[in-house]
Amino acid sequence: MKTLGIVECWHIAAGVRIADTMMKAADVKLVRASTICSGRYLIYVTGDQAAVAASVEAARSDGSKIKDSFVISSLSPQVAAVLKSPVALTEVKAIGIVECRNVSTGVVAADAAVKRSDIELARFAAGQGINGKSYFVMSGDVAAVQEAADAASAVLGKNIIEAVVIPGPDASVVKALVRGTR
Repeated sequence: MKTLGIVECWHIAAGVRIADTMMKAADVKLVRASTICSGRYLIYVTGDQAAVAASVEAARSDGSKIKDSFVISSLSPQVAAVLKSPVALTEVKAIGIVECRNVSTGVVAADAAVKRSDIELARFAAGQGINGKSYFVMSGDVAAVQEAADAASAVLGKNIIEAVVIPGPDASVVKALVRGTR
């Protein structure tokens, strides 16, 4: 997954129509099209950069009110992996948790964090059961995790709820967050 298109819709019915519009607008692969909390609809598409950009632009031009939309070129492989499922951590010196107001900006912030600092991304929680918010969990040495949290916070701006860095976290806390360590 090199380029990811993200569209977060305010309404489910419009979201389904927008997903269909996006698929018909360009040669993209639908990665996710599903409801999230607060009655919103989340769409991820992937493909080459031009096709993803055309697909997201078709969503923006649909006429429905969209909460947010992004095209992320050169998506980090770590982000692609955690969008599918949590990843076990190798060694935990520190963890960082970044909580975001919505899902789409959370994905962008996670990508910025990974690209900025030498961290491992362990989990991305997207909207379901958390009122449409998102958060991600990362690990590394304290300085790297802090640098990544700062990068994510800068990208999020008004969409950040909180970013915390915990040096030497208890193993049970880590396990609860990411479902285990290696």
